Amino acid sequence: MADGRDVESRARGLRADRKGSSSGARKFQTGCGCVVPTLENGQFVVKGSRVLNGRGQVAASTRTRVEEALQLHGYRRRARSGLGSREIDLVFPELGQFWALEIFRGVERIAQAEGLHVVLTEAHPRATPGANWLDDLVERRPRGVVLVFSPADAGRVLASRGIPFVILDPLDELRGDLVSIGSTNYGGGRTAAEHLLRLGHERIATITGPSWAMPSRARLDGFTAALESAGLAVDPSLVVEGTWHVESGHEAGIDLLSRRDRPTAVFAGNDLQALGLFRAARERGLDIPGDLSVVGYDDLPAASWMWPPLTTVRQPLEAMAAAATTIVLRLADGQEPLSRRLELASELVLRQSTTAPGHER
Repeated sequence: MADGRDVESRARGLRADRKGSSSGARKFQTGCGCVVPTLENGQFVVKGSRVLNGRGQVAASTRTRVEEALQLHGYRRRARSGLGSREIDLVFPELGQFWALEIFRGVERIAQAEGLHVVLTEAHPRATPGANWLDDLVERRPRGVVLVFSPADAGRVLASRGIPFVILDPLDELRGDLVSIGSTNYGGGRTAAEHLLRLGHERIATITGPSWAMPSRARLDGFTAALESAGLAVDPSLVVEGTWHVESGHEAGIDLLSRRDRPTAVFAGNDLQALGLFRAARERGLDIPGDLSVVGYDDLPAASWMWPPLTTVRQPLEAMAAAATTIVLRLADGQEPLSRRLELASELVLRQSTTAPGHER
C-alpha cells in the first residue's frame, strides 16, 4: 500500500486508468501498483498529498472532498506508530477553566515518565480544530493525541493518517470503534441527589450543564432517577440549564432563589456553577448550608477553599487523563486497548455545604 507522502513524488509516473468507477471518479495507478482515486477535476494527486501529509494550505471544502474520496475508495494509509516522536498532543475546546489544569497534570505525569513532551492546543468550543491545526499536527506526527472533545472530522483525519488518539470525557455519543475515557456521570448525579434526600430535602433543584453534552444529560438522568426512586416527582421548573461556567451558576441561582417557594437544596452540574450559586445566595442574604444546601460536581481544588467548603462529587480528572495517555501510548506501540470505553468511578466528597432542612426561611 502506498504511503501518503509518496503520492506527490510519484505523480510524474502515473498513468491514467480510464475505466473509471460508477461514481465517475477516475483512478491513477502508481509505479508500485497501488490504485488511488482522483477527484473529478483531476487535482487529487497534488491536493490529496497535501491533505495526507499536512503540507500547504488546503481549503476546508477540498479537504472534505479528499477525505470522502479516500473513504469511498477504501484507501487506508500505511500505519506508522510515530515511535520516533517525543510529543503527545493534548487538545482542549478551551483552556481558561480550572479543570483543564487537572487534565494537564494527568497527561504530563505519564508523559514525563516516558520522556515525552506535551503540546497544548486550544480549539473553539463545540468545534473541531481548524485546518491549520490539523496540518501542523499531521506534519509533526506526534506519538499520540488526547482529545478533550468529541472529534468529528478531526477524528477521521487522525484515523486516516494512522495517528493514534483517545477521547477524554466525550461530549457526544461515539462510534464503537473509537477509544474513550470518561467517568460514571449517571452514578455521580444519582449519588448527589441521594445524599440530599437522606438529609431530608424534598424540594431539590439542579443547575445542569448544556443539554447537548452527554455528561450533562447523564448526570441529570441519575439525579432524576434518585428522586423518582424516593417517590418524588421531578418539578421541571427546578431544572435549570447552565453552561458549566460561573456566570451561568450565578444567573440560575438568582432565578431559583428569588422564587417564593424556593428550593432548600441545589445540585450544581459542576463546581464552577456551584461557585456562582454561592454568590447568588450571598446576594439574597441566604446562609449556606443553613438556608440552602449545595452539592457540586468535579471536586476541583477550589472546592475545598470555598466557604463553606463545598460538598461535591469527585470526578477523577487527573486519573482519567493519565489513563487516556497510557492507552494512547499503547495504541502507538501497536497494541489494542483492553477496552474501547472506560469509565472511572465518581464519589461523593462530604464537606460543609449541606445539612438537613428546617431552618426558618
